[in-house]
Amino acid sequence: MTLLKRYAVPFACAMTALLAACSSTKDERRIPTPLVDFKPVLTVNQAWKANVGKAGRYLFSPVAVGDYVYAAGANGSVAKIDSKTGQDVWRVKLKDDLSAGVGSDGNLTAVGGLKGQVDVLGPDGKLLWTASAPGEIISPPLVGNDLVIVRTIDGKIIAFNSQTGEQKWIFQLRAVPLNLRVSAGMTFAGNQSVLAGFPGGGFAAINLQTGDAFWQAPVSYPKGVTEVERINDVTGAPSFVGAQTCAVTFQGKIGCFDANNGRPDWQRNFSSSSGLAQDDQIVAAGDDWSVVNAFRATDGTPLWKNDKLKSRDVSVPYILGRAVVLGDYKGFVHFLSADNGEFIGRMPTDGSPIVAAPVLAGNTIVVQTKDGDLYGFRPSN
Repeated sequence: MTLLKRYAVPFACAMTALLAACSSTKDERRIPTPLVDFKPVLTVNQAWKANVGKAGRYLFSPVAVGDYVYAAGANGSVAKIDSKTGQDVWRVKLKDDLSAGVGSDGNLTAVGGLKGQVDVLGPDGKLLWTASAPGEIISPPLVGNDLVIVRTIDGKIIAFNSQTGEQKWIFQLRAVPLNLRVSAGMTFAGNQSVLAGFPGGGFAAINLQTGDAFWQAPVSYPKGVTEVERINDVTGAPSFVGAQTCAVTFQGKIGCFDANNGRPDWQRNFSSSSGLAQDDQIVAAGDDWSVVNAFRATDGTPLWKNDKLKSRDVSVPYILGRAVVLGDYKGFVHFLSADNGEFIGRMPTDGSPIVAAPVLAGNTIVVQTKDGDLYGFRPSN
């Protein structure tokens, strides 16, 4: 599955060709790179497998809280799964189709749908309340700090009281004429603000109490002449480590900022349609060609590249100790050394794409495929 098939862009030409002219023939450089053999130095075992329903044309991300994983499928299925065993703690089937992954704080669990519906489930999986957002929801809700926060496809962010479903506030940066249909996540920065990126390259820290911006900063600016060339959306969820937050844009830049005031620590030209991961040492991301890059978190110095997954549509990465974990379009889970980018492990799944970032529940790394399968893997030395 190519970048263009994975993410629909609401513009006729861009639907079939975003990185080339509309009249171009198939770009042969986009042929996926065959996987290379290597000697694994990290032992990874499959602990269990479960299924929550296919994703269809949407991106469904699992979320981990403690030893549990919460996941959903497009058909309305939502489950809480014990990461130790892979068994359901509870599973429900909502009446509405869903279009985004799950948000949970371990007590309340939220999902969103095509028509803007927001369903919130209690600790036992029973529906507590339903609310409406002004547009289709394609990003996982964020649950915590007494709020359920969702965002619509046009970049509006809406916060609801987590107990009652009452709308508390709504936030939106300037509208842009054209944007990617991608899952742009949100991240809590402590108990004061939520970090979010926007179409057009904007980045903001939003006050959880009022819905006003503590600060706004550009990750990058649109460039080019045509509307397609000027697409410049923040993709994936911003990271937050210590006092630093990082974000990446499509056709723009990757960079890290002071989470207190939005001042840039560093920025580099880069383009990603998926998103990034960060720990206290590195920032990792796959670019538009699925070349995986790592930068020093403090100053953005390039550390390594791995081009052996080129054109394999790599997922959002997850940094697990000294390994960078990410999936590809054939459902393989790759473990790269965080020190030099070399392959240290690989595991197969069901053969369908892995688009969302892996998550860590307890000592189990969990991935969700487009076919709706959840796999629990346990690395060991």
